[in-house]
Amino acid sequence: MAASVLGRGVLWSGRALGAAAGRRSLLSAAYVDSSKWEKRQKEEHSLADLAHLMDRTYERKLPVSSLTIGRFVDNITSREEVDQAEYYLYKFRHSPNCWYLRDWTIHSWIRQCLKYGAQDKVLYTLKNKVQYGIFPDNFTFNILLDCFIKQKKYEDAMSVVTEIMLQESFDEFSTQLLSLYVSYQYLATKSEYTIDALETILQSVLEAKPGPESAEVKELEQKSRCAESEETEQSKAPEYYSRFKELCSKLHSLDKVASESLLTLTTQLVKEKLPACEVEDIAKHEQKLKEWEQEQALLIERETELREKAKQEMEARKLAEASA
Repeated sequence: MAASVLGRGVLWSGRALGAAAGRRSLLSAAYVDSSKWEKRQKEEHSLADLAHLMDRTYERKLPVSSLTIGRFVDNITSREEVDQAEYYLYKFRHSPNCWYLRDWTIHSWIRQCLKYGAQDKVLYTLKNKVQYGIFPDNFTFNILLDCFIKQKKYEDAMSVVTEIMLQESFDEFSTQLLSLYVSYQYLATKSEYTIDALETILQSVLEAKPGPESAEVKELEQKSRCAESEETEQSKAPEYYSRFKELCSKLHSLDKVASESLLTLTTQLVKEKLPACEVEDIAKHEQKLKEWEQEQALLIERETELREKAKQEMEARKLAEASA
C-alpha cells in the first residue's frame, strides 16, 4: 500500500498537471526572440551560385571554406533548401576543412530548421553529429528544447536531452533545469516507469523460476574471470524487494512523501529559478553574437586578401607567359 501511495504521489498523479504545464513555453519571449539574430549583418547570396561553387570546388579536390557553407545555411528560405543544406553540411564534414564548421553556422542551422518546420532534420543531424558536425552551445540547445516543450513533443525533447548528456553540455543551470523538466514530462508518459510498475517487476522476479542452464552457458561461466560471486541478481530479488518496502514505509513514517508529483515540484522549481538564469544567458548570448560578428569579419577580410593575392599571381603568370 505504501508503494502504491508513493507511486501515485511521486509520478503518476502528475500527468494531468504536467500536460497543462506543457502547453506553454518555459522560456520567456525575450529569450527565444530571433529579431537580433535576424538583424545581424548577413551576406546575401544565391544558393544556386553557392551550390555550384561548392560542387566545382569538391570536383577539383579542393576544400570548401567555412564561410561558404555558412553563407549557404544563412540564406535558406524554404523547407526544400533545408534539405539541400543538409547535403552540403555532410559534404563539408567529410572534407579537409571539417574541423572549421563555425559555431554561428551550427546556431543558424538549428534556427533555420525550426523556422521552416524541419525539426526532423535538427534531430537527425544532432543524433548523427559525427557525420554532420552539429555540436550546439547551451543557448541553442535551450531554444531547441523549448520548441519541443511548446509542442508537447517530449520524446523528441528527450532525444535532445540525451544528446546534451552525451556531449556533456550541462554547463548552464538553465539547460539543467529544462533537461530535468523534460525528463519528468517524458517519464510521466511512461507507465512502466512508475513506482507501482517497479513493485510489480520485483514481485514477478520473485515468482520466476530459473530455467535449466545449458552446457554452453555453464562453460562460459567457468571460463569467466570476472565473476566475483556465484550469487545471481535473481537470488538478490527478495533482498531488493524487502529493502524497497522498508524504505517506502520509512519515508511515510517520516512524512517525507510529498503530496505533489515530482513533475509538479520540478515545474515549480523551473519557474522559480529559470528567470534569473535567463538574464545571464541572454547577456552571454549577445556577447557571443558580437564575437561571432568580429570573427566572421576577420575571416571575410582574410578571404578578400587571399582572392586579391591569387588574382595578382594569375595576372603575373599571364604576363610572364606573354613575354616568353
